[in-house]
This record gives sequence, structure tokens and C-alpha cells, in this order.
Amino acid sequence: GRLDGESHAVTLAKKSASLRIFPDADNKMNRSLIDVGGDALVVSQFTLYADTHKGHRPAFTDAAPHEQAEMLYLKYVDALKKEGVRTETGLFAANMQVNLTNDGPVTILLESAM
Repeated sequence: GRLDGESHAVTLAKKSASLRIFPDADNKMNRSLIDVGGDALVVSQFTLYADTHKGHRPAFTDAAPHEQAEMLYLKYVDALKKEGVRTETGLFAANMQVNLTNDGPVTILLESAM
């Protein structure tokens, strides 16, 4: 978002690497991406900042401008790698087709209120 800075990207990368969202031996979400030796695929998606309060067309005015958003994206990727997570990326601001298997009903939105 427009108010985000480099410290937000670093904080969120550390949180992403250490958030306990993978199952342990008892099937409890108790292991992190680092614990399971997982990889990350980081794909930019400005549409997460859609404001749908007015009318029927989403507005993206709260999304960071292209240059700021790309810098934050790259900072997040770099910080995730520094946490020891093997990280692949998409192309920033590209229209990409991404296929994945979502294992479970869990989706977590991480925000940094710094």
C-alpha cells in the first residue's frame, strides 16, 4: 500500500518464514516454512488492495504506485531469502497464469501495522 515502507516488507518476510502454518506429527499447525524446508513462490498482486466500498467497480487508489510497489516486492523477496527460504518469483506487474494446489481451507492475510 501507499503507506508501506521497507521495514514493512522485512517484517512480513520474517513473519512469512516463521509463521506456524504447517502440520506437526499431531496434525496441528505448529511448523513454519523454515521448519518444513519449504519453498516460496512470490507473485505480485495489487488487486489485493481493491476498495469495493462504493459502487460496483473496485478502486485501487490505496495500492502503492508502481515504482514503490516494485521496490517493496523486491525487498520482501530479498528478506525472505535472507531468512533461509528458497524463493522463486513471478514477473512483477505481469499478467500471469499461476496454477497451484491449495492444501486445506486456510488462507491467512498478513499485515504489518508499523
